[in-house]
Amino acid sequence: MIRFKSFISEGRYPAWTKAVTVGLVLRVRNLAAAIERERDPAKQNKLIGQQNKLLAYLDGLGIAVNSDDPRLMTSVRSKLR
Repeated sequence: MIRFKSFISEGRYPAWTKAVTVGLVLRVRNLAAAIERERDPAKQNKLIGQQNKLLAYLDGLGIAVNSDDPRLMTSVRSKLR
């Protein structure tokens, strides 16, 4: 795993990819904290579902970044909006 500073400074990925990734990671971390604080199992399950959705976006973004297909990059970018 690379450090955050290295991730931000490397030039291989477009700036929007870095910004979206950082935003999604922060949202996932906030949801993890909310899941730990929540006592109601139904609300916890809803929060876990939201977290899984964001993790799926991060996973899809990783696939798109490793691809040279511009259509795939555009598709992922539009779904994240």
